[in-house]
Formats: sequence, structure tokens, C-alpha cells
Amino acid sequence: MLRSATALAVAVVFWLAGSRLAAQRKTPVAHEHPDLQGMWLNDTATPLERPRAFGDKATLTDAEAREYEQRYQLDRTAAISPVDPVFELQAAGDLDTYTPGRLLRGNRTSLITDPPDGHVPALTPSAQQRLTEQTERFKTHYAENPENFPNTERCIIMANASAPPMLPVFYNNNVQIVETRDYVVILSEMIHDARIIPLDGRPHLPAGIGQWAGNSIGHWERDALVIDTTNFTDKTTVRGSGSRLHIVERLSLNGPGSLRYQFTVDDPESFVRPWSGESEMSRTEDRIFEYACHEGNSSLPSVMRGMRPQPPSR
Repeated sequence: MLRSATALAVAVVFWLAGSRLAAQRKTPVAHEHPDLQGMWLNDTATPLERPRAFGDKATLTDAEAREYEQRYQLDRTAAISPVDPVFELQAAGDLDTYTPGRLLRGNRTSLITDPPDGHVPALTPSAQQRLTEQTERFKTHYAENPENFPNTERCIIMANASAPPMLPVFYNNNVQIVETRDYVVILSEMIHDARIIPLDGRPHLPAGIGQWAGNSIGHWERDALVIDTTNFTDKTTVRGSGSRLHIVERLSLNGPGSLRYQFTVDDPESFVRPWSGESEMSRTEDRIFEYACHEGNSSLPSVMRGMRPQPPSR
């Protein structure tokens, strides 16, 4: 009898947990705009910039795309696994049927759509000097103190994953969107960051207040959610951007299982011109898992203990 009661109690706990999870995934939308809610996979083999080998080709043939996708999967698997990458892919379903990491529809060769060459515009002289100084500081002071580590190593923020623009990274590319009449929340699996975006028409924060992921405000333009983000700090950079960075994102449904994502990056102090890109997220039934970046918080002290006896870099 006791065993049956215990089994029943466990079943009830799992049922309640499942119900709460389902409730978290879906909130009733109390407005007339499209329902963008749910889990989305922000992953593609199409790179941000067009590989030089493709020249001015904005798209590939199906045969060229298949060859590139297979090479992309091998390179990505080799980067994160000590096991033979071909074996890894074959174990997952062999090279011919392995589906993650496809190029965007049309076999596009870059996320960047403007400029037409598919590359990030040149940096301004001041931005080049800023990056040079940052690189020198990193080389000569790496691991002297916790503050000298890159933001990603400190697990504070992953630029372009948990901060706009939302670009695919090497893993943890799931995104959850929760939508109400007054707010939209975008939760990134990478470093478990949540952007809370008000839709009530409020202005941006005063110019002197900066935030790691910027200050995002949103509004609807017909069927597209438009997110305007300013007030960045100089600690979060997009390909060399600075604190004057301004990003505009547009999210719209591109079918029941597809979310169109467009973005424009504008920072006149850092780039010689604005640049734009477009990607696509696919609906998924996967869940977002906890991002335990430094398990036990022992990584940074260990690295500092190992680096401090080393002679300074020059």
C-alpha cells in the first residue's frame, strides 16, 4: 500500500511539473498581433559573412550547398569532440541524412544581405585603434584578475547570442519567446539571459545609462515585431562596435514553423556604413536546459593560479 501511494505521489509530481512547463511555454495572447510564442532553434550553416571562396555568389547550387553543409558539420563536430567527427556524424544518422546545420532557404552564403558583398563593412580608424588597444591589454594582462577574462569566459554575456543581434553560435541555440500585450520576453539558452522588451511606447533610457545587452523597446508594425536597442556599454561588441551601437530587429512569422529574423547594425563611430542581415529560426519541441558555465566555480581561480607564475607577454 505504501509503495502504491509513493508511486502515485511521484506521478502527481511529474504531472504537475509537466503542466507548469506547458504553461511556461504558452501564454494566452491578449492582442490582435501574430503569436510568436514558443521554442525556436536559431541554427544554420549559413555564416554571418560570405566565405571568400564563394566570391560574389550570394547563393549556391544544391550540389554545392550539400558539399558545404557536410564540411561544415565535420568542422563543427571536430571543434567540440575528441572523437573522429566522421564517426560522430555517422552515429547520429550518417552524413547523407544528418539534418542540423543547413544553409538558409535558397542556399544563401551569408546572413549579411547589405552590403551585397556579404561582409561586415570596414571599421573606422577610431574603432581600429580601440580594438588594437583592447587586444594589447588582453595579451599583456590576461588572467591577472577575474576582470581581465573575456566576458564569455566569465559567463557574463555572450554577444550575438544573449544580446542582439541574435546570431547562431557553436551550441545552445534554442530561444524561447513569451508574449503578452505589454511585453515580449526573449530567453536565450546561451548563458540563460532573458531580454524583457516593453511594448508600451516608453522611450529609451537616458543616454548616460549603459547596459550589457543594451536597452530594448519594441512595437508592432503590422505583422512584424520591431525591437529597437540602444544604450550599450563598451563591454559588449558586435564585430568591433562601441557604446554608440544601435540595432533594429524585426521578427515575423514565415509559416507555421518558421520565424523570419532581420537586423540592422548602425554605429557611425565604428563602421563606415550600416549593415543588415537576415536569418530564419525553426520551431522546435526541444527544451532550454540550464547553462552551468563554471561548474563549481573553480575554473577561473585555476586558470589564474596557472597563469600568474608565467612571465608577462610582450
